[in-house]
Amino acid sequence: MAAMFTGIIEATAKVTVQGGGKLMLERPVSFDDVRLGSSISVSGVCLTVAAMDARALTFDVMPETVAKTTIGDMAMGDVVNLERALSAHGRFEGHVVQGHIEGTGEVIGLQNLGGDVRLTIRVPAELQRAIVPKGSICLDGVSLTIADVGPNSCTVALIPITLQSTTLGVKRMGDRVNIETDILVRTLLVVR
Repeated sequence: MAAMFTGIIEATAKVTVQGGGKLMLERPVSFDDVRLGSSISVSGVCLTVAAMDARALTFDVMPETVAKTTIGDMAMGDVVNLERALSAHGRFEGHVVQGHIEGTGEVIGLQNLGGDVRLTIRVPAELQRAIVPKGSICLDGVSLTIADVGPNSCTVALIPITLQSTTLGVKRMGDRVNIETDILVRTLLVVR
């Protein structure tokens, strides 16, 4: 069975190695239950722990993953969002997230009006149909509600805890983000 996530970020970690088919991250102290073979969402990308020790987690990264996600953009010292796969007895928050990135988007708008922070992302044309107002979207592994939909974009509102505990609070114009649309919307589009 494939791993499932909720888009509720548990920790962030620094990249220590990226390249040659490997991604190594600092291991958060709270990830003490991680084992070889565990599935972890790394900025939205479902990756499998291939090696680990008390201080680091290492993942094998396929060329397709590097080409289709922001993992190829990562450099030593960059920070990523992390979430462990949902356990069968875990609390379900956020929305159903698979960690299967469909494409990347570009930050084209940042707005902060008295604490109302809005992030606008240019969305690839092939994903636009699955972007619906008040629907769910996962950006860099973070479960968000779509506040507005443009012809080739979507806007999300970011609450203070999201700004503080994820990498979305440091995004700048032109930055790329991993996108996973809502599986329920995608399924409905296929069935129709």
